[in-house]
Amino acid sequence: MKRFFIVTNLIKDPMQETTGYIRNYLEQKGAKAEILIRDVLSKQQLTESRERNPLLVPDDTECIMVLGGDGTLLQAARDTLRLDIPLLGINLGSLGFLAEVEKGQVKEALDHLLADEFSVEERMLLSGRLFVGEEEQGKAHALNDIVVSRRGPLRVLPFEVYVNGQPLASYEADGMILSTPTGSTGYNLSAGGPIVNPSASLIVLTPICPHTMNSRSIILSPDDEIEIRIGKRGIEPSGEVFAELSFDGGLSIPVKGADRIVIRRSERRIRLVRLSSISFLKMLHKKMGDM
Repeated sequence: MKRFFIVTNLIKDPMQETTGYIRNYLEQKGAKAEILIRDVLSKQQLTESRERNPLLVPDDTECIMVLGGDGTLLQAARDTLRLDIPLLGINLGSLGFLAEVEKGQVKEALDHLLADEFSVEERMLLSGRLFVGEEEQGKAHALNDIVVSRRGPLRVLPFEVYVNGQPLASYEADGMILSTPTGSTGYNLSAGGPIVNPSASLIVLTPICPHTMNSRSIILSPDDEIEIRIGKRGIEPSGEVFAELSFDGGLSIPVKGADRIVIRRSERRIRLVRLSSISFLKMLHKKMGDM
């Protein structure tokens, strides 16, 4: 690899020390590197953007390096979804499961990239669509998870879940998480869901703080279509509900009582650069030991 695009989180690298080091090192080795600095993670709208390249990544880019935490990488993945360029996460945060490289490993990682000593791993995405009646109001993709949760005052919401058009279960809960294997170590893990090898192909359904003793996560096929509705008791007289739909925690939209959320595996995939031969289980052991 010789052509790189660097997305850096100014909050995580305020003096741009790591960012500057990476660019200078690459240029000294005869490579090309352009930098995009982000000071905040933008809130996007729930829609399929017609802008195929919002970050203005050059056409000849071979790798997009993302400096920050998992949130920075998740947003970069959404913004570059249509480009089919592999991403490499460099962790400048605390506990990052998505980032391949820790701060102290940067030089070694750059040498591997320059020598073409790497592999590329594909990860599945989820696609979520919001329907008002029979009309689709928007669509977005998520690498980690799609979450339907309460908003505003503390209250329990009744959820009705359908799989492939058939009723699956009803929940009294604060929300519902639909997670990919990649996202199983995120919100899903915090809510008591299972940890899944990110190379797997499946969908995890996990209720958030369910108000029952026997509600557990459910593992679904990657080919299943899941529909979530807010039960009638969660609907206000005005037709509003205290709920919202969010994608990877980076974009969200209010959900009304008559709305339907339909989730399934996306036709798109994310490509991540892998430099280490350490297995997921060994990496998980190390990460869990750092918690």
